[in-house]
Amino acid sequence: MHRKRIVSALSVLSAAALVGGVLTAGAQAAAPSSHTPRATPATAAPSGLNGPYLYLGWGSPPKATSVMSATGIKQFTMAFMLSDGGCNPKWDGTRALTGGTDQSTINSIRSAGGDVTVSFGGWSGNKLGEKCSSAGALAGAYQKVIDAYKLKSIDIDIESTEVSNATVRQRVVDALKTTQTKNPGLKIYVTFGTTTTGPTADGKDLVKRGAAKKLDAEWAVMPFDFGQGSVDMAAATKSAVDGLKNTVASEYKLSSDAAYRKVGFSSMNGRTDQAGEIVSVANFTSMVSYATSHHLSRVSFWALNRDRKCGSGGGGDACSGIEQGTYDFTKVLAGYNG
Repeated sequence: MHRKRIVSALSVLSAAALVGGVLTAGAQAAAPSSHTPRATPATAAPSGLNGPYLYLGWGSPPKATSVMSATGIKQFTMAFMLSDGGCNPKWDGTRALTGGTDQSTINSIRSAGGDVTVSFGGWSGNKLGEKCSSAGALAGAYQKVIDAYKLKSIDIDIESTEVSNATVRQRVVDALKTTQTKNPGLKIYVTFGTTTTGPTADGKDLVKRGAAKKLDAEWAVMPFDFGQGSVDMAAATKSAVDGLKNTVASEYKLSSDAAYRKVGFSSMNGRTDQAGEIVSVANFTSMVSYATSHHLSRVSFWALNRDRKCGSGGGGDACSGIEQGTYDFTKVLAGYNG
């Protein structure tokens, strides 16, 4: 994926022409918003269970409390916490950890009865896993963020050079183990790329190292940007998660049912970074039904910023590239209760 990269307007709309404001045959139509019922969220969902990614760095991000009112969503995954060039966490690597727009947004979400998971990493920028020279230093960076926001969950979105380096993978696992020991009850999600049939070699190795360390994590794949052209994204997502479940079951010595309850996925709404890949609202609804049948520990998507159809001047960072109602994906996600 990552896949959590900014998608240009050209890449989003290249496979379909806009005619009278409506995407033509290249795009899959989503169900009109008038037919999408407002979901009723669980009253006590585990922290991080169903929070869509919200990125304040670009894409005309929507007002979080307005999204809550419109959809019933209560959780958000705030992206991304990066390195400022050293072993110090900042939003996007540039915005102060506290005192800015990110904190005011989190405060408003909590005041409205919601909560957040902070996501570390993503595709672009300086990663703490690489910039911190030791597991202890990395754990310290994680702890700064946990303490600043009194977090109940964190997401380690490990991609690009951070996941491809075995030394860094081990550093991240070791740091997370320390973090877990210091923060009993903290939910730790580890999110990474995948093939259509399960984790890549790097992903499998990451799970193996986590199991060896006895890290109690929730493992999630990002099932998109497969680079295979047109793909049935609902079927590919289910197959990818099945593969992840098999890896987790094998490494942690769990039953199939228990392993499903320790894994999840983060999709991408609408057109992905790869030509031919489209996740429709119907696709995502099917994915969430599958998650419900297996009680997956996390379902999310990248990104809330894109959960609307494109209009005049809309680019891939601000819209999905398909016909849909505003917040259709978020409404579906709000109904996921695990």
